[in-house]
Amino acid sequence: MTTESDWHLSLVRPVTPRTPEGCEECLRLGSPWVHLRLCLTCGHVGCCDSSPLKHARLHAANVGHPIVQPLEPGENWRWCYVHEAVV
Repeated sequence: MTTESDWHLSLVRPVTPRTPEGCEECLRLGSPWVHLRLCLTCGHVGCCDSSPLKHARLHAANVGHPIVQPLEPGENWRWCYVHEAVV
């Protein structure tokens, strides 16, 4: 489902990845990740839901920044953790 009218899109800002080399928390913990997600509000880089620690989802819940996009080349979509939908 696509939610183009998602009001959370108003939280999207131009961002630069804070840790482009990997998940911010996993790098600190020495934990592996599967894919990376970029917070489109603050630039936090977290690991995806397929990763053991799901830091992107935790960041969204704890900080209130629900819109992310993949940090992998060639992927161009955005996800809202609140609505569980592509936006």
